[in-house]
Amino acid sequence: MQEYSDRNYLKGFFLVSLAGTLWSFGALIVRYMVQAQTYQWQYLFFRGLTIAGILIVYLMVREGIAFADNFKRTGLSGWLGACGLVAAFSGFIWSITLTTAANTLFMLAATPFIDAFLGILLLHEKVRPLTWGAMVIALAGMLVMVVEGLETGNLVGNLMALLAALGFAVFSVSLRWRKETPQFTTVALAGVLCALLTLMILFFHNNTLAMPLRNVYLSLLHGLIVGCGLILFSVGAKFLPAAELTLLSLIEVVGGILWVYLPIFGIHEVPSRLTVVGGIIVLGAIVLDGLGARRRRQIVRVAW
Repeated sequence: MQEYSDRNYLKGFFLVSLAGTLWSFGALIVRYMVQAQTYQWQYLFFRGLTIAGILIVYLMVREGIAFADNFKRTGLSGWLGACGLVAAFSGFIWSITLTTAANTLFMLAATPFIDAFLGILLLHEKVRPLTWGAMVIALAGMLVMVVEGLETGNLVGNLMALLAALGFAVFSVSLRWRKETPQFTTVALAGVLCALLTLMILFFHNNTLAMPLRNVYLSLLHGLIVGCGLILFSVGAKFLPAAELTLLSLIEVVGGILWVYLPIFGIHEVPSRLTVVGGIIVLGAIVLDGLGARRRRQIVRVAW
């Protein structure tokens, strides 16, 4: 069993917390877009290229020219994970431009449970009874938010957030399917595929990559924080057990909702009552599952 020293634990906790904090500003960045509902594909193009560029530079610094060999080892699982990330990237941007940040982020918070469900179906993984209960609770919270979407006309935005959560879960499952699949290479590939997909969509719609310069800067900044956050998260995650990672994922959700709510940032977006209720249910399920897993790990370690 892997041991987590105090020093490594603190290092991992800091890096993963910093990653979640960086990601939490994503919703706020999108809120500063000019005519956000018009330039989703253009935004995705520049953001995808930025993510790919950051990951490739990181791989070159870490591995030198040999990093290119990782693409040869991508395989079916790597391509599946990359496609899942493309769906996640696209679903997030479309959702956040069609509904509130709270709706999008609370839906994304359910990713671990979708991941667990796919693991059962595709990898025949065993799930703790407590996780089954948490999955049911999270599903109830998601249904509350879907009902809220029906009432306010934000159903498409909620469904896009659900697509994003599904995409992230597929990426996670692909890594467990073939553990030798290079994770960073898969993310870089996803950035390139996202850019190519958006380019094709714009071409078939007789549209261009042109958008307000402000949106270009925002998309580059967004790609920067996503790419850097992925690197920090991946480095820190190896020092933390899965339970802590699940709980620390709340930083992105809570922070993202808080930034768009605080008047100091000029947005002051107030979520609806049903969104808050559904979100609290989902977050409660995450805390329940995370604390249960942590308690189980402590018992096992004592027995060991």
